[in-house]
Parts: sequence; C-alpha cells; structure tokens
Amino acid sequence: MPELIVRSLGQQPYPETWEAMKSFTAERGEHTSDELWCLEHPGVYTQGQAGKAEHILAPGNIPVIEVDRGGQVTYHGPGQLVIYLMMGLTRRKMGVRALVGLIEAAIVGTLAELGIAAETRSDAPGVYVGEAKIASLGLRVRRGCSFHGLALNVDMDMEPFQRINPCGYAGLAMCQVRDFAPMATIGDIEHCLVAHLVSGLNDPRVTYVEGWEGQGEYIP
Repeated sequence: MPELIVRSLGQQPYPETWEAMKSFTAERGEHTSDELWCLEHPGVYTQGQAGKAEHILAPGNIPVIEVDRGGQVTYHGPGQLVIYLMMGLTRRKMGVRALVGLIEAAIVGTLAELGIAAETRSDAPGVYVGEAKIASLGLRVRRGCSFHGLALNVDMDMEPFQRINPCGYAGLAMCQVRDFAPMATIGDIEHCLVAHLVSGLNDPRVTYVEGWEGQGEYIP
C-alpha cells in the first residue's frame, strides 16, 4: 500500500478546499497515496446533502454553502480543527461504518489525553461531553474513496452555532476543548489527533507535509 501523507495546511478557504477534495478523489488512481488534510476554515456554514433550510435560523453575513457530504448544517471557523480523510476505502477493505468508528475513537482518545471524558452516541454521529457536542463528522464516498471528515471545536467563537440547529437538532448544546482544557493549543491537538488516526489506520509508512509542498518524515 502507498504511504499515508499527512498535510498540515493552516487556515484555508472552504470553497477552494472542497474543490480540491473533489478533484483529488476524481483523479486518484490505484497507487495514489491516502491523505489527511489538517486545517482551519474562515467562518462558513456548510449544509449537507440531507440538510433542511429550516435548520439555518439567522446566518447573517456568514456564507452558507451546500455541499456533498452527509449530514445537516454545521459551522466551521477559526479555532476549530478540521481533518479531511482522503481514504481509498475499497483498497483498505474498510467500510464507512468502520471509518466513522475509527474517527470517533481517535477523537475520544485525544480528548482523554487532555483529561476530557467524551463519548459517542449510537443514534447521532459525533463526539459529546455530557449533553454537549464537541466534534462533528460528515463524510462522502465516491469511487470507493472517502472525503470530507471531522471538525473538533478547540478554541473558537461559538456564537455562530446559536444561529443554526447544529446537525439538524434544535437546541443542541455545543462545547469546545477550551471549556475543559484551556491550556491546550490547536497545534498540540492536531498532532495528538493525527497520531490516534494514524494508529487506527495502521499504516506502516507515513509522511508529514507542511502545506501543499515540501515533505519530511512524520513521527507521531
């Protein structure tokens, strides 16, 4: 199997990143490496394929983009760690449910290292601390390959979540890492979460890339 490439991309505009995900998935071949894209986005609401307009209450000046992932509406903004998983699921002999379980377990494990007791729910994808949601998931599979991924709230302005029904649930409380571990940085959490994902994927060869160009060895 080709090496796994992990890209740390900083803040990237959502529309261009979405187009890059679609292009990567459409153009990849049998020997294309799987990739994890770690980044943040400027403020944006994204509406999944099953999304209903009534769940967007008062977007104001924050753009709303209808996208091709599963799920309902969510918010992305600075201080939220987003990781897109560009995985060849057919090549890995992995189903979507297994990938979702791997992602959720990686988030729960990362939060546990920070002393945060988080859990998943059988009836609602994502990760929760008590009754509040701290991480959201949304995936799309095309040609046996996944794209889109996870969003973990770390240290962000949470007010925009009040303008929507997050993930289609009216009144759903949202929380973030800063509420429980105020000293944790998004960079540290990115490194930890990537390590958990890499461990779950069980890839023997992993390369870390800072940005879109330039490669160097990644050591979890």
